[in-house]
Amino acid sequence: MIDSLYIAATGMNAQQTNVDAISNNLANVNTVGFKKSRVKFEDLVYREVARSRGLLGADVDSLHSGSGVAVAGTGKVFTSGEFKKTDQPYDLAIRGQGFFEVLLTDGSRAYTRTGAFQVNKEGMLTTSQGYTLNPAIQVPNDAISVAVAEDGTVTAQVPNEAEPVEIGHIELATFVNAEGLKPLGDNLYLPTDVSGDANLAKPGEPGVGVLAQGFLESSNVKLTEEFVNLIVAQRAYEVNSKAIQASDEMLSIANNLRR
Repeated sequence: MIDSLYIAATGMNAQQTNVDAISNNLANVNTVGFKKSRVKFEDLVYREVARSRGLLGADVDSLHSGSGVAVAGTGKVFTSGEFKKTDQPYDLAIRGQGFFEVLLTDGSRAYTRTGAFQVNKEGMLTTSQGYTLNPAIQVPNDAISVAVAEDGTVTAQVPNEAEPVEIGHIELATFVNAEGLKPLGDNLYLPTDVSGDANLAKPGEPGVGVLAQGFLESSNVKLTEEFVNLIVAQRAYEVNSKAIQASDEMLSIANNLRR
């Protein structure tokens, strides 16, 4: 059987995964804090199909045939998106590296770049899905205004107090390899062995970004770039299908040799 049939099939499967990732990027172009995905490819195992020998019998060269391509994995690209001014006191953007740490319903910890926070009925800062920010920040019920400094210090102006009262401090988490984080949905990520454990630090410390109150980070998806990638993936898929057609025609010629 002609190996090119199977080799081209692996190419079509890989490009289909590539198109799926690009489609997801385009679908989330307006999702706050979304980070685009990138598909990684790797060639499959090679086998020796022929070997040539020199005059004295020593190996000179060999011919190896590849088995196609496979998807090695998908990773997130954590480049910064554009900042949009909202003037909302609980909207926070991270300028630089870092993630907000939130507590899930089962008590485990997840991480996000989406800083669209809100206050629940207990006065706690939570995500739009209701996950509590960690370390917890509780806003007083009688707070007139809330301010978040670049270094994460949270203060509230309350009645009968001339100066703002400090109510907490927001920390940011960094990872040795952020691309190794596992996407959970809702712009949440879980640490893995590849990403390493989270390192909590004060915003503004070396290697850690700072906070910007009243801003939200937009998706880092660039439409022009994604459309170009989509065209390339489509053409690669088409070329692999042409290889299958060519292999099928060769088999047809071989089958018709007796006629």
